[in-house]
Amino acid sequence: MENLLHNLKNLLQKDERLVSEGELFKNKIIELALKLDNDLIKLLLSDEKIKEVFFVNVGKTLIFDKDKFLRFISNKQFLPDSYTSFKNKIGLIVDDKYLSEKKEVVLSWPYKDCILEGGMTKEDQKRNEIFWNETLAPDEISRLLDPKVFTNAKRIYENGEYKLDKFRTDESGDIKNNLIVKGNNLLALHSLKKRFAGKVKLIYIDPPYNTGNDSFKYNDSFNHSTWLTFMKNRLEVAKEVLRDDGVVFVQIDDNEQAYLKVLLDQMFDKNNLFNICVKVTSESGIKVTANKPVRVKEYLLVYGKKEGTFVYNRQYVKSSYDPNYSYFVENRSEPYQKWRIKNIKEKFKGIYKREPSEEDLMVFQIANKDKIFSVRDIGKKLKKISAKNPNKIIEFIKDTGRKTLLWKKGEIIFVENKIREIDGKICLTKHLSDFWSDISWDGIANEGGVTLKKGKKPEALLRRLIEMSTKTNEIVLDFFMGTGTTCAVAHKMGRQYIGVEQLDYGENSAVIRLKNVINGDQSGISKSVNWKGGGDFVYLELMKWNENFVEKIQKAKTKEGLKRLWETMKKKAFLSYKVDIKIVDEHAKDFADLSIENQKKFLLECLDKNHLYVNYSEVDDEEYGVSEEDKRINKEFYKSKT
Repeated sequence: MENLLHNLKNLLQKDERLVSEGELFKNKIIELALKLDNDLIKLLLSDEKIKEVFFVNVGKTLIFDKDKFLRFISNKQFLPDSYTSFKNKIGLIVDDKYLSEKKEVVLSWPYKDCILEGGMTKEDQKRNEIFWNETLAPDEISRLLDPKVFTNAKRIYENGEYKLDKFRTDESGDIKNNLIVKGNNLLALHSLKKRFAGKVKLIYIDPPYNTGNDSFKYNDSFNHSTWLTFMKNRLEVAKEVLRDDGVVFVQIDDNEQAYLKVLLDQMFDKNNLFNICVKVTSESGIKVTANKPVRVKEYLLVYGKKEGTFVYNRQYVKSSYDPNYSYFVENRSEPYQKWRIKNIKEKFKGIYKREPSEEDLMVFQIANKDKIFSVRDIGKKLKKISAKNPNKIIEFIKDTGRKTLLWKKGEIIFVENKIREIDGKICLTKHLSDFWSDISWDGIANEGGVTLKKGKKPEALLRRLIEMSTKTNEIVLDFFMGTGTTCAVAHKMGRQYIGVEQLDYGENSAVIRLKNVINGDQSGISKSVNWKGGGDFVYLELMKWNENFVEKIQKAKTKEGLKRLWETMKKKAFLSYKVDIKIVDEHAKDFADLSIENQKKFLLECLDKNHLYVNYSEVDDEEYGVSEEDKRINKEFYKSKT
């Protein structure tokens, strides 16, 4: 066994892809084996002893025994790191394997039946591994998704903030407050569904894109599976809060778009309403140096909850000069039989004595909207009628009873049908398509009085989504709220909204932004919707328990600080059933020898994720110290409607 280990290590060292700082990279070996990498297999075949162990003769063909190779590589004796060795000593294993190392996940995605607890951190930390995203197997989950206690409830108005006295409800008992919830979005959604199941009209989310530079920078071969588990957990409960005629918009880029669409097809019974490409940047800058076409787009994947129920509020966008509208009627007020028709350019030159530009002609079309028309193509039946006398205008009554005019084997359509007011200006318009290049992403950094280096979306984008799919007072939900663009736009447009966020953006938080909105913020869409300020929202937090320890572990700077924290955890935290405090303490020296990052990783794994936040079922338990005021608010929120 030892000779085989030694020979295999020496052999694998020859492949530069598998070596990092002089050490073999176990995860990379596993990844290439799973892919049946050609060069890896050639390397293994080059050693007779290795070939004898990991290859099987079937007739005259050698077959790579991948499963045997993976079991050998995953064996605790092969490249054990200090943390793995420590876990082996104290017994933190599941069925003799580490859950995160079960290789079949890449092939069959067993994580799909698990829960990714999904605590998040700021993207600019750029850690190699986000170890506080812990994947929990079904048998490890007991109370994780139970409704949680809300705390620190307050209502925020234009003139300040006050402790929440009660929720505002309608005659049906439905909560009519705008809500901002601070806490883990998976757990917040499971709490909110107790009151909002089947109530939300629109969900928009802009989740982590899994680019390798955000909160999912996993240094392993389970990247897509882990991310998809994270999304599936949240979208499952999100679907429950949607109305039957509700719609979900998920914004994503190329990294996960294909994977996410397959997941959404499955979850929403392929009720894919449409997909939209959005131009989010220009064809300039450092991106142009890449050896490929410049990437300028992202996607909006759009799904309805129930087939055939979504109602699209038709949208229009500004259009430039349309040369098809080239006919000018000099005497429109007279009967159509007497119309005198000229070319638009001929008419313009006759009035202004110069050649017109396209801008001139567009202005001319708007000014003479009831006199300028195009000849639109028509069906065979109408074309045959007009063909009998193509130079004569013929009136025809359609099956719907609507009168229309036929001329030159086509139908007369006046440009006035294309002219509308957009953002206070009269302009030519066209129907909204599934490619959006008209929304500017420049100058949005300070919209709402808050900034975000990555991921901030224009208010104009959210305005369009809200306009096309909701009506006044309907509920909009964003559970990756960030700096609050969705909620800010919903507030200005008279929609009820719910926002959920776990990260603390400090002075750039959604709460600060919404305070600015209430006080009359004039950035973003404010001028186009005539926003003057006003309104209010309710702020709530999920009441932390083990989550307090998670945050303290993450913030710890020294090993001594972590040692003191472990002593506190033994007394006050809810620890995992896998943790034997006595055995851990007996190996205190081994723990001390770990790096500070591995010490943090271990302490986080010790925590029972079912107790991150206080469950509502324990609201009266004195151990948690829920105040009388919080008890009253929670009992009002979770009460059954009469």
